[in-house]
Amino acid sequence: MSRSRRGGPPSRPPAGWTWAYEGYDPARERLREALCTLGNGYFATRGAAAESAADDVHYPGTYAAGCYNRLSSQVAGREVDNEDMVNLPNWLPLRVRVPGGPWFGPDTCAVAAYTQVVDMRRATMTRRMRLRGPDGREVAVTETRIVHMHDPHLAAQRVQVTADWAGEVEIEAGLDGRVANDGVERYRALAGRHLVDLRAGVPGPDTVTLSCRTSSSGIGVAMACRVRVEGAPAGAADRAAGEGRAMLRLTVPVRAGRPVTVEKTVALHTTRDPAIGNPADAALARAGRAPDFAALLDSHTTAWKRLWERAALEAPGRAGHVLRLHLFHILQTLSPHTAVLDVGVPARGLHGEAYRGHIFWDELFVLPFLSLHLPEVARALLLYRYRRLGAACRSAADAGRKGAMYPWQSGSDGREETQRLHLNPRSGRWLPDNSRLQHHVDSAVAYNIWQYYRATGDAAFLHGQGAEMLFEIARFWADTARFDPSYGRYRIERIVGPDEYHDAYPGAVEPGVDDNAYTNVTAAWVLCRALETADLLPTPRRDELFERIGLDRAELERWEDVSRRLRVPFHQGVVSQFDGYGELAELDWAGYRDRYGDIRRLDRILEAEGDSVNRYQASKQADVLMLGYLFPMDELSELFRRLGHRLDQETWTATVDHYLARTSHGSTLSELVHGWVLARSGRREAWSHVQQSLLGDVADLQGGTTGEGIHLGAMGGTLDLVQRCLTGLEPRGGALHVDPVPLPGLSRFRVCVHYHGHWGVGLTLHSGRLHVTVPDSDRAPVRIVVGGQLHMVAPGTGLTVEI
Repeated sequence: MSRSRRGGPPSRPPAGWTWAYEGYDPARERLREALCTLGNGYFATRGAAAESAADDVHYPGTYAAGCYNRLSSQVAGREVDNEDMVNLPNWLPLRVRVPGGPWFGPDTCAVAAYTQVVDMRRATMTRRMRLRGPDGREVAVTETRIVHMHDPHLAAQRVQVTADWAGEVEIEAGLDGRVANDGVERYRALAGRHLVDLRAGVPGPDTVTLSCRTSSSGIGVAMACRVRVEGAPAGAADRAAGEGRAMLRLTVPVRAGRPVTVEKTVALHTTRDPAIGNPADAALARAGRAPDFAALLDSHTTAWKRLWERAALEAPGRAGHVLRLHLFHILQTLSPHTAVLDVGVPARGLHGEAYRGHIFWDELFVLPFLSLHLPEVARALLLYRYRRLGAACRSAADAGRKGAMYPWQSGSDGREETQRLHLNPRSGRWLPDNSRLQHHVDSAVAYNIWQYYRATGDAAFLHGQGAEMLFEIARFWADTARFDPSYGRYRIERIVGPDEYHDAYPGAVEPGVDDNAYTNVTAAWVLCRALETADLLPTPRRDELFERIGLDRAELERWEDVSRRLRVPFHQGVVSQFDGYGELAELDWAGYRDRYGDIRRLDRILEAEGDSVNRYQASKQADVLMLGYLFPMDELSELFRRLGHRLDQETWTATVDHYLARTSHGSTLSELVHGWVLARSGRREAWSHVQQSLLGDVADLQGGTTGEGIHLGAMGGTLDLVQRCLTGLEPRGGALHVDPVPLPGLSRFRVCVHYHGHWGVGLTLHSGRLHVTVPDSDRAPVRIVVGGQLHMVAPGTGLTVEI
């Protein structure tokens, strides 16, 4: 790659590696900020304009993984606590003006040209502006920034200013701690100022510092910023520190057409970091010894090159371009640096404040991909759940149940963070939030444990933390299931399924529905895996663990019984979403689409009309069909057979058709699941759903939600759709089973996976052929099963199979 050693413009990235916007569009700025976020797994910063402050157009935001704080607010006449991922001090401020004039920017000047480009290969963002001030003078400003992937505590900016006149410009750069969590409109009535004890300093002629702490969690945060000017001698610096900000202001001579370059390097540390002592001292030392921008860009690019090689997934065309963007944001949120942190999978990434930075079941759509690419990261994310197993067990005990009841929304310590009320912005009313009854998050944790084990063969994890979590989750399901003599079956009552629309029966006082099919079937699966794990454990380890957690054979006998007799309701020849679903009224779908157009959030529409979605056969997102997302058809049929039901292809097809016609897709995950299920069934309409899932964030199909943070689960799911759904890739029985299905628009692709210690097992689908390659090593051959036939592929060789 050719470029100037002094940080000149690099060579153009290859086609398909940039994400670019032309022109300045204030109405779309929040969307651009989210999609142009840069991060390294430790922290991330939205792609906001460096010269902007938070207002109705712009929202600078920087978030460190796992940095939460709790505040109290008054909501609908009651005091509630909310824990948020904290918006940290803004390190971006870097602006230019003619002395005494307005600061140059697209909001204060006439815009002659404006582009914003993310180079995904090198993980840089570049803004190029040609602006004309009120006095008629023009200036070209180019800003390039990085959030360093090699050193996760560093970030840097380079701004090049070229004037069309001779004279002086004033440059201001520094750190601003006057921030709040204010990026989501519906949260603005709630307390949002998390940072206290702001202290600004100017320890050197080119350096400023800012330190603070979170008000209740007491996390210390420190930033140090070094500013240097090239291309012109700078006048005396005006250093200002106070009122929550620390700034350097420089007056620099300019000549027409001769660029002046400003480099700004920022270091971030918190008290969550190991082996640093005081975070303020650590940040100052790190900023001081950091190399110049060109050298930082070199090491940053090298780190990203290695990361792209490990997480390779390539596809042509527009679909491939969007998939690369999705992978880019997954890697920025969950990088190898994540492996040493105590953090989970934030549902909206480190890209904004929606969902308050909480961890939901969305990890179900992300960890299977990571397990086959960055297994050390997947393991660390599972350990986040293990460290909070005690909290999950206490929650279950408080509810009068055994085992572990993981929260629907998790944050710093594993308690339930789901609020009791939520706002319907359409009606303006605060309504009960019963989503905490989505106990199927337990099954999601168990599923990820098992997928990780099958992908990696990490017996040490399965025999240790994995087994303990599986056993406690199995305990919860076995204890939650109540035997009903009238059915001769076990039932799980008063829960909410993945659909989320149905949180109670029509007119019921108590929340919850009974025998949600997805919940019951996945609970049976968990019980089976727990029993299998008990058999896999070495006898000394099994005896030790059983004794430590008080598990006896009587419990295992109950697991066996419940796993065979959990109730799965049916109606009209299809699997019922829950008991009584078939008795609900049918909705006039065409009428509502005619009246409202976009009916994704049908629940809000009906509530605003004084009605309730609980009355109708209408789903927000895939629920029963999630079973076809998690399990291949043969495994799903076996689960139903174990439960005493026959699920053949005809019944499954009828079930899929039933819910296809009754789902509003009010979640970005819904189109993904439908596309996956239809693709595995060979249905031609699969591609339209896959297209919608690819466009969910980039086109902001949910109507303004992407600007509040990308949907990490949907992005991870689209990657996994290529990796596992279209290839039929399934690690089991000590082999990689492959069963590709064709899909228009994604008929050619390549993925490389990490499997049982083999780094970079490649699978290429092209022209009706599957080509498998195994990188050279001293490991044993990889067992590949295609079409039921076993192939032994030795390291350094390949296999080509006609599909």
